[in-house]
Amino acid sequence: MTKKVSKVSRKVKPKKKEATSRQASAVNTTKKTINETVTESSPLRIIPRKKTSKKKKPVMRSQVKTSLKVGDIAVYPAHGVGQIERVENKEISGSILTFYVMRILDSDMTVMIPKTALKSAGIREIITTSQVSKVFKIFEDQDVTIDTTTWNRRYREYMEKIKTGSVYEIAEVMRDLYVLKKTKTLSFGERKMLDTARSLLVKELAIAKTEKEDEVEEKIQSYFK
Repeated sequence: MTKKVSKVSRKVKPKKKEATSRQASAVNTTKKTINETVTESSPLRIIPRKKTSKKKKPVMRSQVKTSLKVGDIAVYPAHGVGQIERVENKEISGSILTFYVMRILDSDMTVMIPKTALKSAGIREIITTSQVSKVFKIFEDQDVTIDTTTWNRRYREYMEKIKTGSVYEIAEVMRDLYVLKKTKTLSFGERKMLDTARSLLVKELAIAKTEKEDEVEEKIQSYFK
């Protein structure tokens, strides 16, 4: 019985384990060699790619209005700051609907906003003083790359930003065009876009800071001299 056990043990050949061990050793050696200089005559070194951290953009957190009253001042995205002049009820398709009549302060245009559509329209409060500071920080950061080849694409991107109603997005549009103005003469479309962004922003900043619009405009201009 002892002899049979001995015969079985002789049949076990641990060559595969040794081969596996040698392969693992070879892989480790290869990895080590890749991370080091290959030879003195060919100084090739694998350099890990640096991770580029994206700048965090401020997030607009102004409270969206769900109800308004006469005299309230609020922001209507892409239109600007407005004041509620009156509340009207109108019969439409047999239903009585309530509308807020808002006068846009910058253009003196009057718009009617259904009470049920305040949230979807993005009607929001005037920004706070702390949010005003974030706007000026956007003006400070002028290390931006602007694609000057396709105005049509930039126009669409800028309009999308303005339509959000976010002062941060509008400030980026205004900054980019001012930076571009330093390198080239702005086209008619670019000048018009700059005027739109400026009028939307200056009015709200002036109300938020309780300052005159001229003073706010002068401070903005100081960032782009």
